[in-house]
Parts: sequence; C-alpha cells; structure tokens
Amino acid sequence: MTVAAVVTLLAPVTWSPPGVDLETWRSALAEDVVDLLAPLPQIQPAIAAVEADLALAAKIAWPSTRIYPVGTPSIRAALRAAEADGHDRAVVVLADAPDLPAMLIGKLIRPLSSKTVAVAPSHSGGILAVAARLPVPEWLPDLDAEVGDVAAARRPSPDPSQVVSAPGWHRLRGPEDLRRLDLGLDGWDATRALLT
Repeated sequence: MTVAAVVTLLAPVTWSPPGVDLETWRSALAEDVVDLLAPLPQIQPAIAAVEADLALAAKIAWPSTRIYPVGTPSIRAALRAAEADGHDRAVVVLADAPDLPAMLIGKLIRPLSSKTVAVAPSHSGGILAVAARLPVPEWLPDLDAEVGDVAAARRPSPDPSQVVSAPGWHRLRGPEDLRRLDLGLDGWDATRALLT
C-alpha cells in the first residue's frame, strides 16, 4: 500500500564548494536524496524536473522512481504532478539535502491524517520540504523554497490550524552549511565523495 508520493524537486543550485564543478555538485546532492527516498517502504518515489533537467533525473532515478516533467521547478508544480499521477498525499523535498534522515519523511506524512499541509523548514532559512493532501489546496501559495516558511503557507489558509510545522533539517546552499554535515551518518555517498 502506497501512503504518499515523495518527490525530489530538482531546483536550481547556485553554489558549490571551491574546486567542485557546479553541475557535478548538483548531481551528487540530488543523487543522494533520491537514493535515500527510493527504498523507503510504502511510498512512491518520484523526481520532478523541468525539461532541461530530465536527463539528470533519468541518470539518478531508481527503477521504481517516477519522473514528473514540470514547467517550473516549484513546490506547487511538483505537488500537482503527484496529484496528476493519482496520489492523494505527497511530499516534495528539495534536492540539496543529501544527509536528510529518512525518519523526517514520516514526520511530514503523519500530520496529513488530520491536517492539510505540513512544512519542514531549512535550518539556514527557507523551506526543506512540504507535504500536502491532494488535490493541492487552491489557497496554498507557490511557496518560495529559498525564503518561504510555515507562516507563508498558513497566512492564506481559511483555517490556519490546518498548516503545521514539521521538524526541519539543513540544505547545502553555502559554505556555512557544510559545517552542519554529520560525517558519522550513513549514506550521502555521492556528496561525501566530492568533499573527501
């Protein structure tokens, strides 16, 4: 039984560590997120990608991973793609959090039994992930992953209590974020290989 679609969103990446090619870095980050999500039980893993990123999506996808072409690399577009695929719940995760603990996906899905939207913040600002009951609520804005937060999702809701905050995690968007990585955690092999 599939509980939800969990979609890795291939959004633009604007920073890479010194000496690391930006596209190589972006590919490694996304590969690690996909590798984390694909084997999770009771979810349908997917990747949302604009046309220019479909080759990257195909390169990092597992056989079980669906690829959703989207017109824009936005959270709302990814949620709508999961809706079009027949799901009634979906989580969209930004593809620059390679060491994300798998348990945080469950903590995003769990509130949807009684709430409409759950937002996980990024520790360095912005949004890490959004979970929603589908169809996508008309009032849910197209949240900006770089500067948005739970308040931005809650503000237009006719019932703000239907939007909850989930536990957050860090994304890798600048040199200060590298200090947040836990070298003791298993996984994130592609990103780790570029840093060692």
